[in-house]
Amino acid sequence: MKYAFILSLLAAPVFADCSDGTDYSDEIAQIVADMQAAPDPGTAQVLSGQMWEIWLDAPDEMAQAMLDDGLALLRVGDYASSYTALSGLIEYCPDYPEGYNQRAFGAFLSGSYDAALVDLEAAIALQPVHLGALTGKALTLIAMDRRDEAQDVLRAALAINPWLSERALLDEPDGTDI
Repeated sequence: MKYAFILSLLAAPVFADCSDGTDYSDEIAQIVADMQAAPDPGTAQVLSGQMWEIWLDAPDEMAQAMLDDGLALLRVGDYASSYTALSGLIEYCPDYPEGYNQRAFGAFLSGSYDAALVDLEAAIALQPVHLGALTGKALTLIAMDRRDEAQDVLRAALAINPWLSERALLDEPDGTDI
């Protein structure tokens, strides 16, 4: 795992820039439209899976190796090493929202809510319909005892996918049929 990352760094040109990767704008817009019209949670779940496939497709091979290493470290609970790996990804690909989102997830799991919030805001700024970042931001705000702010973020996420399980965290219905 760490060796793949190190080898990818050694194989890359010294001043390499992250590529733009695949432009998924049209696919994301279609998935969002389909989610908003989804007739049931199962349909929305399939669409959510398609969205996650897009988020987890890093812009190039080196970025993918860095993301994969960071995710593997997260899975085993090595948050400090994951933070380092994902920070390298963010430095290499500052316009790739998933680097910020995954680093935020590790920060959240380690109780570093302020750091998580900064990264979630960066991910959302880059990709406003990133449901993982939006729901992560809501959960982080709740953990920070900022529940009123979390409600607004939850409503923004539910406007994209009305079937999110996080809708159970709404304090009161907003009058929409979710």
